[in-house]
Amino acid sequence: MSALPLSETFDLMQAAMLDEADAVRACAGRLDRSSVLRALETLSAAGTCFVSGVGKSGLVARKIAASLTSTGRPAVFLHPVEALHGDIGLVGEHDCAILLSKSGATEEILRLLPALKSRGVVCIGILGTPNSPLAAMVDVVLDASVEREACKLNAAPTSSTTTALAVGDALAVALMHINGIGHADFARHHPLGQLGRNLTLHVRDVMHSGDELPLVLPQSDFREALIVSTAKHLGCVLIAGEDGALRGILTDGDVRRALQRHEDIRQLRAGEVMTPDPVCADPDMLLGQALELMENRRTQISVLPVVDKSGTLHGLIRLHDIVRAGGEQR
Repeated sequence: MSALPLSETFDLMQAAMLDEADAVRACAGRLDRSSVLRALETLSAAGTCFVSGVGKSGLVARKIAASLTSTGRPAVFLHPVEALHGDIGLVGEHDCAILLSKSGATEEILRLLPALKSRGVVCIGILGTPNSPLAAMVDVVLDASVEREACKLNAAPTSSTTTALAVGDALAVALMHINGIGHADFARHHPLGQLGRNLTLHVRDVMHSGDELPLVLPQSDFREALIVSTAKHLGCVLIAGEDGALRGILTDGDVRRALQRHEDIRQLRAGEVMTPDPVCADPDMLLGQALELMENRRTQISVLPVVDKSGTLHGLIRLHDIVRAGGEQR
């Protein structure tokens, strides 16, 4: 096969991704409800889940084991050859197994399966060939077959491994729901770095407050607001009344728009050019929730005033503060 010109490889790459997406979508529509529910019942009740596969299926098995463990379902990757040379001793009668194979006839998995069954282990197969030797031997079959690989030779494991991984991820997501895994539970499994901090720290823990705040009254002149913004280095000015209630925010964008609209800014007041009723965070909000407020919108923002339920201003949090909070734990 002759090499494609570089200019054509973008379309080929895009087509491969769409082929894999179509394969996952077809698998989701083909899953058997009773088989899925039995697999989930088994995984929910068992002790440790041992996930096994060979080659590319083995790499997917490692990821599925990691996903299950990180979402509260203890799981371990079990190499089928090492298992038959002593590692099978890890497996007990109350455990279960997930076995991955595209062909459904992987020799190493076929040899492992009787050893698992002899220990009373319930075996779930994520199989690319539902009518196969392994399908006849496992207790539950989850059909992960694909029409063809995204590889144009229909040879390299692409759509098949992506589909098997999607089935494993879906099991992990469903088990989180069954076991009532919430933010606090998830955070216990991810104590280090940004993810753990987003799920355990609250806005009040990292926000700027008190004398750090760039704060002016609505009647303050525009020039004063610019001076305060420059002095505080937080990228905005908060406008609050004498009662402490937030009235609005003055961002760099507001400043640019004011300069475009007004030839003479000497008579402008902060309250005239501010953005009223800005998006705000609550002091007790998790960092992850504050991050969602910043990002899950048509135009992203990088600062949030922090107010309580009565509208009283307590502080300011920036995207940089959230990122820095995660970095301190690394």
